[in-house]
Amino acid sequence: VQLQASGGGLVQAGDSLRLSCAASGRTFNSYTMGWFRQAPGKEREFVAAIAWTRDTKDYADSVKGRFTISRDNAKNTAFLQMNELKPEDTAVYYCAATLYGTLTRNHYGYNTWGQGTQVTVSS
Repeated sequence: VQLQASGGGLVQAGDSLRLSCAASGRTFNSYTMGWFRQAPGKEREFVAAIAWTRDTKDYADSVKGRFTISRDNAKNTAFLQMNELKPEDTAVYYCAATLYGTLTRNHYGYNTWGQGTQVTVSS
């Protein structure tokens, strides 16, 4: 599978954005999908993930209650709805996939990555 992330932009604190991750291939529903982010000078960190089975979800504490991960298997697309954005959410956001993968916050658990999309939140 190949991944294409989009939807980033420059917004003000409190605004919302929806990121999309479009996947190629016919087995998208067999992939656990994750979103990670990396701010300048910081390590890549887990944001959210959705399992390939039963749509089980997991969120980083820093985004829980504000961000929602979802997927549309018919459209081969995963989404990250980001509400109540804060300046500390500023980062490059990456989507990632792992075939039949378990739900994990560890980026080593994902073997396919998109190119990243920039999210900038001004105060």
